[in-house]
Amino acid sequence: MITDLEYDRLLNRLAELERKHPELVTPDSPTQRIGDKLLGDFTTVSHRVPMLSIENTYSIDELRKFEKRIKEKLPDEAVEWVVEPKVDGVAASLIYRNGVFEQALTRGNGVQGDDITHNVRTIRDVPLRLAGEAFPETLGAGSAMIEVRGEVYMTNTDFAKLNEQQAKNGLQTYANTRNLVAGSIKQLDPKLCAERPLRFFAHSVGMVDGLHADNEMAFLTELQQAGVVVVPNVRKFETFDAAVAFCEEFVENLYEFDFEIDGLVLKINRFSQREQLGSTSKSPRWVVAYKFEKYEAVTRLNEITLQVGKTGTITPVAELEPVTIAGTVVSRASLHNAEEIERKDIRVGDYVVVEKAGKIIPHVVRVERHKRAAELPEFRFPTECPECDETLSKDEGGVYIRCTNFDCPAQVRERIRFFASRGAMNIDGMGDKIVEQLVAAKLVATFGDLYRLNIDQVAKLERMGKRSAEKLVTAVAESKNRGLPRLLNALSIRHVGTDAADRLAKHFETIDALIQADVDEIAQINMIGPIMAESIYEYFQSELGKVTIADLKTEGVSMGTKKDNSQFLDNDATSQQVFAGKTIVVTGKLVRFKRDEIERKIKDHGGHAAGSVSKKTTFVVAGEDAGSKLQKANELGIPVLPEDEFLAMLPDDAE
Repeated sequence: MITDLEYDRLLNRLAELERKHPELVTPDSPTQRIGDKLLGDFTTVSHRVPMLSIENTYSIDELRKFEKRIKEKLPDEAVEWVVEPKVDGVAASLIYRNGVFEQALTRGNGVQGDDITHNVRTIRDVPLRLAGEAFPETLGAGSAMIEVRGEVYMTNTDFAKLNEQQAKNGLQTYANTRNLVAGSIKQLDPKLCAERPLRFFAHSVGMVDGLHADNEMAFLTELQQAGVVVVPNVRKFETFDAAVAFCEEFVENLYEFDFEIDGLVLKINRFSQREQLGSTSKSPRWVVAYKFEKYEAVTRLNEITLQVGKTGTITPVAELEPVTIAGTVVSRASLHNAEEIERKDIRVGDYVVVEKAGKIIPHVVRVERHKRAAELPEFRFPTECPECDETLSKDEGGVYIRCTNFDCPAQVRERIRFFASRGAMNIDGMGDKIVEQLVAAKLVATFGDLYRLNIDQVAKLERMGKRSAEKLVTAVAESKNRGLPRLLNALSIRHVGTDAADRLAKHFETIDALIQADVDEIAQINMIGPIMAESIYEYFQSELGKVTIADLKTEGVSMGTKKDNSQFLDNDATSQQVFAGKTIVVTGKLVRFKRDEIERKIKDHGGHAAGSVSKKTTFVVAGEDAGSKLQKANELGIPVLPEDEFLAMLPDDAE
């Protein structure tokens, strides 16, 4: 709420007052954060409640096994689930007696921990006295105690600054945040610990007297009201399925966090159900960690380029010195938005830490600022679109900067390219180069224009003869019958992807029913939510949406689901569901498909595209650089198919 300078001035004023009036010094005074004693050894203290470890899982299948055990123990009860980021720090237990910070312990062996009170006092995130009335019994008369458990950690930004300072002073730099944190809280001299910018997130409760809350979410709210910083992005879900879906999506947003995360924690919300389940000798039965492997490397940032997306979003991209991470060569990584670049102080010429979590999308974790040999200029985000020179605007209340010119050539190209892609209308032969030529020649500006192309127009394009033109025009015509789910995905409605399009199509069955729905009805669909519902409603009520749908209808594009048999032709249940009942895992780099495209192909033909290999897997499709999934398939004796054999299984008109 105030700057560090203002804070330090107030702290100095308080220290001067306490020097003049030592009788007024209290244990919870901010001046007592830094002690003067050097401890010869750490005192070992028994935990009031054992600090057990958490069971780890590394796949959705393992999560499902955990869920099955819970259902067996609580067969007739509805269970709410809480999901939170698993902060990669050092576990600590904080004891408050009568609202005043008294003691801090490490996890130790789970039964006993080391007393690190002298160091935890130096952490500004840790309140020395609980605020407000969140814990009235604790703050009242008598000797009442509450134990708050959480993680001591360090942000990537602070870590980069600390390493930069170490290098300037000719001292050794540190390898990673977790090791530094672990070493810092075990310093004998608290002044050394105070020099390192440690922080604390609370995530759970240990021993309590007079606790009001009967569930995790309520307890975290009370902690916040008392002035304790709790782990961010905690979500509650009514079903395990919804919790798992959140876990699968979460890894793609790791770049948003300025601290290390090595997984997610799923735990039962209600304390009474936790008591019913109890614990094993190693871990509680009511909580599980879903961890993902992380791989990283350091490489040079050569350039920052800008991409204009199909909805006008300007995305900065890191052009990297190629580096191998988890068996694949990484040369590019999204920098997401201007605020991300500014927050991480990313500059062209920097050495950056690039991470792949779960062997998927790479992102820049932090800058190795201590390796910055010379002063590098800050990156200035443009004020005009790099493609059409339109003045850019920032989303209200958001972080994204957009080109608002709907006719921007880059947006048109991206919309048409996505509309024709395998994950959308699947127009065979409509590659990026063809789309670029069609847009540049002003033959295509809208989705409807695709269906008005004729052979003579297409044949005039570079490297296109009459025969190729005939094939492409035929492929465009065939795409009219892809059905409502693909069409909704292809329209590039903001926030709507493959999953949302499938849910909308299943619920409304026809485009007209969706157009007639209001925001509230759309928002009632599972996993849609108010923001997406508002975007969908606005699109179909806008002039653009009305004209687009009317144009596509005029060109004969089908807008029904499988239940509308007169319009849905290319997914006939008897002839096209070649993967019905099959669970298929895809791993490695494929030639013909991107990951979302092949998963759509599997789904379109009745199969389930799974993210991990198990005994239930029917077969694995393996491309180049296939890793642990291929190894596990071989261990379990699961059939492994190369991409060409998978293609051979598809109907002739589906490739």
